[in-house]
Amino acid sequence: MTRLENFISRMTAQRDILDQVCVEVAKMEGLVLELGLGNGRTFHHLRERLPGRRIVAFDRALGAHASSIPEAENLVLGEIRETASRFIGIDAALVHADIGTGYDDRDAVISTWLPDLIARLLRVGGIAVSGTPLDHPLLQRLPPPPSVPADRYFVCRRV
Repeated sequence: MTRLENFISRMTAQRDILDQVCVEVAKMEGLVLELGLGNGRTFHHLRERLPGRRIVAFDRALGAHASSIPEAENLVLGEIRETASRFIGIDAALVHADIGTGYDDRDAVISTWLPDLIARLLRVGGIAVSGTPLDHPLLQRLPPPPSVPADRYFVCRRV
């Protein structure tokens, strides 16, 4: 698979999973957290799918398109591992994390702390969506939509 095909596959999986879970998240109380704002495409998509919902976005630095920048009070800049830790216990309804690098060694390091962080950010019953696996005893893996190949993108519920 070329890098372009891989990117398209990841983006399609991300969209399909978010579209599926947003129906449920819309019925839940709690913030939506976007770990990894990037250029803001997913933030923009979530804003459209969950109108009126508070979405707090985290990133190391601001690099989003002007149409996809959250309000100042909903943008947290700095090392995500540290800045998002300040939100532990917030009982988020949804945490989306797209912070993988595509480098196995770097992503292995992210996998050592991301699942626990997400588990501690979510409310019971809340949903996590991630480009990297979320192996944690409090996160129950859910099946993705039929359009998403196994292990392409991950969706879990906080138990």
